[in-house]
Amino acid sequence: MSTLAPRAAQAASHPLDPLTADELAAAVKVLRADERIGPTARFWGVNLDEHHARTATPGEPRQARAVVLDPPTRAAFEVDLVLGEDPRAVAWRPLDPRNPGCSSEEARAAAAAVRADPRFREALALRGIHDMDLVMVDPESIGGFEPPEYAGRRLAWGSVWHRTSPDDNGYARPVQGVVPIIDMERLEVLHIEDHGVVPLATEPGDFHAGTVPERPGLRDLDVVQPDGPSFTVAGNEVDWQGWSLRIGFTHREGLVLHDVSYAGRPIAKRLAINEMYVPYFDPASTQYRKNFFDWGEYGGGPLTNALELGCDCLGVIHYFDAAVLGGDGEPRVIPNAICMHEEDDGILWKHHNGRTGRTDVRRSRRLIVSTFVTVANYDYGFYWSFYQDGAIGLEIKMTGILSATGIHDDENPAYARRVAPNVAVTNHQHFFAVRLDMAVDGPLCRLKEVTAQPEPDPGLDPYGNAVRTLATPITSESDAARTNDASRALHWRVESAEATNRMGEPTAYRLHVENTARLPVRENSVCARRAPFVSRHLWATAYDPDRRHVGGEYPNQAEPGSDGVQVWQREDRSLDPAELVLWAVVGSHHYPRPEDWPVMPVAKARLRLEPDGFFDRNPALDVPVPRGHSAPAAGGCCHSGDA
Repeated sequence: MSTLAPRAAQAASHPLDPLTADELAAAVKVLRADERIGPTARFWGVNLDEHHARTATPGEPRQARAVVLDPPTRAAFEVDLVLGEDPRAVAWRPLDPRNPGCSSEEARAAAAAVRADPRFREALALRGIHDMDLVMVDPESIGGFEPPEYAGRRLAWGSVWHRTSPDDNGYARPVQGVVPIIDMERLEVLHIEDHGVVPLATEPGDFHAGTVPERPGLRDLDVVQPDGPSFTVAGNEVDWQGWSLRIGFTHREGLVLHDVSYAGRPIAKRLAINEMYVPYFDPASTQYRKNFFDWGEYGGGPLTNALELGCDCLGVIHYFDAAVLGGDGEPRVIPNAICMHEEDDGILWKHHNGRTGRTDVRRSRRLIVSTFVTVANYDYGFYWSFYQDGAIGLEIKMTGILSATGIHDDENPAYARRVAPNVAVTNHQHFFAVRLDMAVDGPLCRLKEVTAQPEPDPGLDPYGNAVRTLATPITSESDAARTNDASRALHWRVESAEATNRMGEPTAYRLHVENTARLPVRENSVCARRAPFVSRHLWATAYDPDRRHVGGEYPNQAEPGSDGVQVWQREDRSLDPAELVLWAVVGSHHYPRPEDWPVMPVAKARLRLEPDGFFDRNPALDVPVPRGHSAPAAGGCCHSGDA
């Protein structure tokens, strides 16, 4: 059973609450009234100025930052806005019009222009495709592969797919070899590349209910909380089992968590998926350009799913809606954009005393705040979990449809895996940059890298089994580009600069980046030059409100490597101590397999924050025995036997 938890009455607006549809509409009205843009203006989001929200005096109007493009004049602007009762623009800064990301509305208009182009229709006719209503075109960011003859233009290239019916899975039928080059300002096709006819896939790739017979024997599994959930919600503020946090949402990142604390003690100021980079490793004509900043070139907010009870979320659910701005300037509300629920997580702690027969065990409960984002063919779930022992987990779920390439009947591709007749999927990677604004027991923190080190002095280690815990301080930004190493039990420790525990140590949290990858390409490749941040598994910087995105503010068609964390670190600011921002890079190398086709079972990647001297002892000793199980005097599975 899945049920909805009652939605709390909307509390008075908090400065960090997500922008509302009314605020987005007011911002667009202000922008459209300015003579610098015309009636065909396009928009790439309005984001809350979070730094101002945290520092403003009570009652002061909120501020925001908008990105607007005016294609006829080849102009683009970043605009600072004051909202509230008298919304107005206070600053306009010109942008390179190539650099803002592409909205879904802009992409749909570009796809329609491609389908209407006679050269495109002629190329598809050579492949037996005549009904343009069954053709899918995904305009893709062209970063790093701009044809020199079109220098200075806002460009995209199109990946092309064919359906056999309107509800067919078009991503199962790539149209190999046809590549339209698109002027995104004029919404016109500049050139059609035709690399030769490759047979289309004939095997259907459908996976809707009823496509295959359902397996028998699966019985209902109900999640029931007869007394309701253990969390409380007031507006966007959540409290659960000692945890407190605020739900946020932005155009670029989607779900954001603010002011995360436990028992009133701060742990993190802000947690979010800051960027996603997906490079492909194949020189094939429809593959070699594929390297995407999914957040910086498209935006995670508008691509967020409306979640469904019983399918995306199971149990007693509380949903949060989210307002986003379309590329056409129309605000819309995504219902159920964020799901929150409790979940049993197995054993929290346990001990069986073999001498007395006594067993003590407690079950773990976790609070999950989740969202799902669809970027064309791929679907990504982001699940933040909060545990009763003070730990925080992030689990990233990758599913959806693999981005395929067409191949000849007898072709055995070197850089891809065959998954169906005439269909292969290229080797590729997914990198998720997770921004962690840490605030362990206060705003100032220090960073240490912790490893296991064998004792080097034989005089101190006569048996050869002495191992020290080596904690190396990371004191400046130039030294804060770090690489994971599981062979040395490496993790990172974020220490409070202000508080100590009863052992006299700084209170701290440790960070484990459980899934990592390294970019396996030449250093001078477009991939390596565009996304230097993926070359390390952790970066650390001192907080700066203007440095918001690990891969740069506007990566679309930007000079590779010209902005981002690797540039900021050249200033070598002190981290001893600092308002510490960690940029953890979770990675997954995807070797495709036939079992991933036609829709991919979830693959997972994780990171974990856990208390390390933040508490004086196990903070979960007070978790009660589950109701309905016996107290110690009566025996029972959770607390039994004689003392």
